Amino acid sequence: MATWQAQNEMTMELVIRKFGNSTGLTLPSALLRDLGLAVGQVVSLQQTEDGALMLRVKATRKKYSAKELNALCDFNAPMPADLEAWDNLKSVGNETL
Repeated sequence: MATWQAQNEMTMELVIRKFGNSTGLTLPSALLRDLGLAVGQVVSLQQTEDGALMLRVKATRKKYSAKELNALCDFNAPMPADLEAWDNLKSVGNETL
């Protein structure tokens, strides 16, 4: 059962349980929702100098669509020198067939 303390700090008792060959904590869905966490999300656990445990959400990278990435492109920008050189290489095999 969760209880709210001053400054919205939450105190909750959790039981360490055995899950097959692993050990873990079960987090209530309401807590996950309040924290903006989801199943499969990566978090890190750190112990502070005073022995407290600190759980942090690992930053996730935004996944862009092709449309979003193309909107960032400047199609009038000059081609980079290495790609220009690649385009101007002579054929050495059957590339032109």
